[in-house]
Amino acid sequence: MNRSNEVLPSANLLTMPPMKRSGFLLALALSFMAQTASYATTVIPPSFDELVTKAEVIFQGAVTDVKSQWTGEGADRRIMSFVTFRVDDAVKGSPGASYTLRMLGGTVDGETMEVTDGPKFKVGDRDIVFVENNGSQFIPLVGIMHGRFHVENDEATGREIVTTNERQAVRDVSKLGHEEQAPVTSAAKSAALPAEPLSPSDFKAKVRQALQNQAPSQ
Repeated sequence: MNRSNEVLPSANLLTMPPMKRSGFLLALALSFMAQTASYATTVIPPSFDELVTKAEVIFQGAVTDVKSQWTGEGADRRIMSFVTFRVDDAVKGSPGASYTLRMLGGTVDGETMEVTDGPKFKVGDRDIVFVENNGSQFIPLVGIMHGRFHVENDEATGREIVTTNERQAVRDVSKLGHEEQAPVTSAAKSAALPAEPLSPSDFKAKVRQALQNQAPSQ
């Protein structure tokens, strides 16, 4: 894809021959398209066990820096973003005191590349992330956006809770993946009162329990 920022010369479309006019409009459309490249994704939401099993590194942390830059040459030239976390609690693997995710997409000098539905990070975000293939996978999280969970304060109670990338409170880890694939009927919704949103410590305790349960088979 041409990513040039050149401005096409002005022209009077009304006086152009039809073929030349079509070529001009095509070039103009391509010029605008070059400003934003988008990559579509189709992701099957992973279950909680799949999140825990596939992740090479799991940690809770806060985003301290986000940088985007052009990488590669020719057809492989693309914008990559580097998202650095302060690691507050390592749950699986050895992320160290800080950890940087290498992700496809970002904005440099007015040009944007993005992965549709990919997670967007900013300095100050507090997250629990499930990382796999960092440095080789275009979004190095298990299940792309499904491998990122927010840590935020519940507006109703003020207590810290865990939410999905879509800001839905996590109440039952066994429903992760399954709940997103199947519609919930009104009868199912009224069958029982929803559980309280999980706190970060409760959520991480369930991750650690899952890791302990998996240990004998690994």
